[in-house]
Amino acid sequence: MIRLEKVNGRNVWDIIGLSVDESQRKFVADNKTSIIEAYAAMTGGGQVFPFGIYDGDTPVGFVMIGFGTDEYWEDPPQIAYNNYNIWRFMIDRHFQNKGYGKAALKLALDFIHTYPCGNAEKCWLSYEEENIVAQNLYRSFGFEPNGEKDGEETIAIIAL
Repeated sequence: MIRLEKVNGRNVWDIIGLSVDESQRKFVADNKTSIIEAYAAMTGGGQVFPFGIYDGDTPVGFVMIGFGTDEYWEDPPQIAYNNYNIWRFMIDRHFQNKGYGKAALKLALDFIHTYPCGNAEKCWLSYEEENIVAQNLYRSFGFEPNGEKDGEETIAIIAL
């Protein structure tokens, strides 16, 4: 059964060991970088939730959910203020094309709908234009581009 588990001292190395296929590495940061960025955001007053994605006891992916901005984020997109975002999302190369992405994205949105940081109107994420697989997955959940960019990435939003 697929579930989310907070990244912690017992599972951090398993999550860091997950990776995407070589051809996908340009689309997503490695999990070590993501966990470091989560810690840095938290020290700057940010609210971040890094989770391992598990099938039973087997780690199959990683998702990082954020809320709002932190004091170190320079020039955040407008949608970032007081809204949730799916900051990072990956399924390990050995577990792709088995339905884990869709199931995990649903769990991430279910978590966001608990409003752990308070109410918000939107959830947003960003992706590289060339990442058609991610783009199609996000659109299947109702995420639509809002015209903003996060660096070079397209921002897509969904109403909560």
